[in-house]
Amino acid sequence: MTNPPGVISLRNVTKRYRDTTALDGVTLDIEGGKIYGLLGRNGAGKTTLMSLLSAQNFETSGDVRVFGEHPYENDGVLARVCFVRESQKYPDDFKAGHALKAASLFFPGWDAAFAAELVDELQLPLKRSIKKLSRGQLSAVGVIIGLASRAEITVFDEPYLGLDAVARQIFYDRLVSDYAEHPRTIILSSHLIDEVANLLEHVILLDAGHVIIDDDAEAIRDSAATVLGAADAVASFVEGRTVLHRETLGTLASVTIDGRLTEAERAGAAYQGLELLPVSLQQLVIRKTKKQEHTERASASPIRTGARQ
Repeated sequence: MTNPPGVISLRNVTKRYRDTTALDGVTLDIEGGKIYGLLGRNGAGKTTLMSLLSAQNFETSGDVRVFGEHPYENDGVLARVCFVRESQKYPDDFKAGHALKAASLFFPGWDAAFAAELVDELQLPLKRSIKKLSRGQLSAVGVIIGLASRAEITVFDEPYLGLDAVARQIFYDRLVSDYAEHPRTIILSSHLIDEVANLLEHVILLDAGHVIIDDDAEAIRDSAATVLGAADAVASFVEGRTVLHRETLGTLASVTIDGRLTEAERAGAAYQGLELLPVSLQQLVIRKTKKQEHTERASASPIRTGARQ
């Protein structure tokens, strides 16, 4: 299935919990048929945003639309959305097999054969009580449901954190291969940014309830650089640019700058004996969110990463 553009739309959405503002005037459009990375530090608003999309909560103000309708208490929308979270709760008497059976009854696109393959690959004991599952086995239940549901919108709120490295790689490989055969909208929230970076087609970065990056992953990869070399030459090269991070060691300096460099600028750096290093997505997220701690926001509008700030 291929979703039409704009399957999710938020307009000036704010969510408050007593004295805490989890989302603050968020405006966002999520197109169909892409793998999105929803990134940010703890408390940035990621889980709140996903809870609004899956109708496990509702906004304080603003407007949330999924498939053009408000999702809260909307069975028609909810049957098309699968939200799997790390802290997923199940009835006390459930076994792992019961959780998969319940999911098969709820999601019309459920693929039982695919689920069985994943059970085998992730070595999930179906007859074991949910309460007796290890953290990794409980994570396996979540990722199997998320993948085998084939829901038009599938949201993973870090349910795979409990998996070991081998099991996580199985999850990533199966997600990519099944997505290629059955395109849908997938939203991954993860702190393992370097692990998932190559999976992502679009990145949304939240910080303190605001969207500070909303751009295609390919554009983001070249949106910053680290300049390394003699301190005086580095200082001259980065003058007038937005600096995300700066380190000095004696006569050497390493400065991470925001903004895409032209070929002429790269040639100029080489002429001055400076080295230009790429910035990983994880490092960019760290630098952007740390910078926000020390910078007063002029507005809540998303930063387009291709523009110099």
